[in-house]
Amino acid sequence: MPDTPKPSDLTKAGTPHGSPPAEERGRTALADGVVEKIAGMAAREVPGIHALGSGLSRTFGAMRDRVPGGRSSISRGIKAEVGEKQTAIDIALVVEYGVVIPKLAAAVRHNIITAVEQMTGLEVVEVNIAVNDVHLPDEPDEDEEEPPSERRARVQ
Repeated sequence: MPDTPKPSDLTKAGTPHGSPPAEERGRTALADGVVEKIAGMAAREVPGIHALGSGLSRTFGAMRDRVPGGRSSISRGIKAEVGEKQTAIDIALVVEYGVVIPKLAAAVRHNIITAVEQMTGLEVVEVNIAVNDVHLPDEPDEDEEEPPSERRARVQ
């Protein structure tokens, strides 16, 4: 008669042959860019964010976006340091005029922590937020401004 497993046998760690469970048989490494992209998408979901990054990084990003074949960078303005089990994230924001910045920062922090922890399994130890600018309603977007060469050609 075959041995019937007892309920206590079913709760033991590992496989029936005594080897470790699958999640312990190897290592998963995540690149910093993976966490940065997840954080960028999570931050953009929060209303009141005008753009990510400092003025300089947005300017270079806008130029890079205009190059044929260039792609827009979701992780612009975000820096992540990824360890084996933890990550720390720094993010630079431009907010819309009129938002309550402490509430916005709390919402961004919550969204980033939730998304990164759920998708990667890493513990987010900190999310540092730098608000670099406030976008006024009557200001043009830096990304939408025409390049200086086009402006000069039109003026002449």
